[in-house]
Amino acid sequence: MKVGVVGLGTMGAGIAQVGIQAGFDTVGREITDELAERGRATIDRYLTRGVEKGRMTEDERTAALGQLTLTTELGDLADCELVIEAVLEELDLKREVFAELDRVCRPDAVLATNTSALSVAEIAEATQRPERVVGMHFFNPAPMLPLVEIVRAPKSSDEAITTAYGWAERAGKQPVHCNDTPGFIVNRILIPLLNDCVRVLDEANVQPEDMDKAMTNGASWPLGPCALIDLIGVDVHVHASEALHGKLREERMAPPERLVRMQAEGLLGRKSGRGFYGYEGGSGGRT
Repeated sequence: MKVGVVGLGTMGAGIAQVGIQAGFDTVGREITDELAERGRATIDRYLTRGVEKGRMTEDERTAALGQLTLTTELGDLADCELVIEAVLEELDLKREVFAELDRVCRPDAVLATNTSALSVAEIAEATQRPERVVGMHFFNPAPMLPLVEIVRAPKSSDEAITTAYGWAERAGKQPVHCNDTPGFIVNRILIPLLNDCVRVLDEANVQPEDMDKAMTNGASWPLGPCALIDLIGVDVHVHASEALHGKLREERMAPPERLVRMQAEGLLGRKSGRGFYGYEGGSGGRT
């Protein structure tokens, strides 16, 4: 199966890496050659780290990179059987991408969105074949985390769902079925829970280090909530919170004032070099 990935930011590059490591010919599309090469460099860096840690051989790294083709033209995805969109979390932008994919891709291609909070149905409405549109929500970092939520919109066909689910399994992931409801499964639970944790910081005068130590040692979380938000990106979390709050109108879904303030100050977490914690090598890059 030939796979296309639209957008090679943090999530898109990770999804493309999943594809090439599983042996799939993968076409990565970005809007400029510079961004495409940046995406390839990200993938190469993580594969090289895998060689250094003994998780793969140098020959396997070389073979995986050989499966990746870069382009700036959506038309170069025309013969892909599955195309996964991973552009910015903006509904108008995603609808624009899907309308063009619908025009250039083969009629039986499955078009998947990696959205974490937007309506798959609203994205699918931009196409003439909404039955071919599904959600495939990967989690960051995509090469490491096994879960993929396979999201059925009201018009998604059984065939499209089966294709997306089967590809995720062949790529070594653990897919789950869910419906096109706000936040799907994980974010519907996780986002208000993380918001509660952030509010406790101020309401109970708790330090981020103590919050994370409490939740990792007391609740067996693998990563504390503050460190997790830094990994996700404060701006990404705020955007998802706003989207869920807009749909569900539940107060716990609304982003805490502290996170909104951090976003305004550019304290976005790992990618900016500073969030709840400080990090070396923060780039402020795209998500």
